[in-house]
Amino acid sequence: MKKTIFNILLLIVMTTVFQLNAEDYSQYGPKKFSTNNKWTAIVAAYEPEINAIDHAFAQLDDAEIEKTLTFKGVKYQLGHYKGEPVVIFTTGISVPNAAMTIQMALDYFPIERVVMMGIAGAINPEFHPGDIAIPERWYFHDESVYVNPDPEKSGAFVLPDYYENALESYQQRKLNDPNSPAYENFGFIHPEEMAVVKEGWDSPQQMPYFSATPELVELTKKAIKNIKPILMPSGNPINIKVGGNGVTGSVFLDNAQYRQWLQRVYDAQVAEMESAAVGQVCFVNDIDWIIIRSVSDLAGGQQGKNVENVFDGIASGTGTKLLLGLLDEIILTYPTK
Repeated sequence: MKKTIFNILLLIVMTTVFQLNAEDYSQYGPKKFSTNNKWTAIVAAYEPEINAIDHAFAQLDDAEIEKTLTFKGVKYQLGHYKGEPVVIFTTGISVPNAAMTIQMALDYFPIERVVMMGIAGAINPEFHPGDIAIPERWYFHDESVYVNPDPEKSGAFVLPDYYENALESYQQRKLNDPNSPAYENFGFIHPEEMAVVKEGWDSPQQMPYFSATPELVELTKKAIKNIKPILMPSGNPINIKVGGNGVTGSVFLDNAQYRQWLQRVYDAQVAEMESAAVGQVCFVNDIDWIIIRSVSDLAGGQQGKNVENVFDGIASGTGTKLLLGLLDEIILTYPTK
C-alpha cells in the first residue's frame, strides 16, 4: 500500500516537473482569424497610386474609410466597399518593402484576397502611357549571378558549377513548361531563380514565376466588359490586356537594350518593382491575388528622358477605374456573409 502511494506521488511530482519544464508554444506563430467574412486587401506601392484609390473612395456613397491604424510605420485604412470589408495600404517601393508589408498585413488582418493596383513601365511595344496590363504570371528578372569573362574564350564567361547545373535544369523544364523563361545572359549578368519555401514541401523549390489566381483573372475580364470604357484625359480610349507575363526587380528600368532582353527572355508585358514579391507572399500563404498595372512610361523605349513623373497620376487614375470594376465583380461573386 505504501509503495503504491509512493508511486502515485512520484508520478504526480514527475508530471508537474515535466509541465513546468515543457514550454507552451501556442503563443507563437501567425495569428489564427475566426472572422467569417474575411477582407479584401486593396494595395498600392506609393503615393500617386494610393491617392488615386483614396480619391475614388471619397467620391462614392457606398465606400467608406472608417478607421486608420499604423503598425511599424505602415498606415492601414480599414473600411467597406459596398458592404465588403477592405483594408487599404501602401507596400512601399521595391521588392523588400512589398514582401515585408504584405506579410505584415496577412499577419495582422483576416485577409482573403489581395488586389494590387499600380503603375509600370511598358515592355510590350504596343503599350502607351495609360494602358493597362493584368499579367497572369509574375517573374523576378534581376535574380542573377554576376560573373567574370573567360580569359581564354572571347565572349564567354566563367560560370560557377552550381549555375551550370541550374541552367541544365532550367532548359529541361522549358521542354514541359512553355511559360518557363528562355534564359540568356545580359553581358556578365546571368539570370537564375530563387528557392521558395512553402508549408508541406520537403525542401525549397526553384520557381520561375508566380501565377495570379485564375478566378480573379476571369473576374477581371468580366469587369472590363461591364465597366464604361476607360479614357485618357485627351478622350482617347486605353488599351487593356489581360494575360501574359510581368517582371519585377529592384531597379527602375530605363534602358532600351535591357527592355529588349526582357521581351526575349520573359516575353514580358510590363516591368515594375513589387508584384512578384506580392505574388510569392500570397502563394506561400495560400491567399488569392491579382495585380493591375497601368503604364506610366516606356521603360527606356522612349526617345530622350523618361516621363514617368508626367504620367504616374494619370496612369494611377486609369488603373483605379478598373480596380473598382473588379471589386464590383468580387462582391457579386463572393457576397458578404
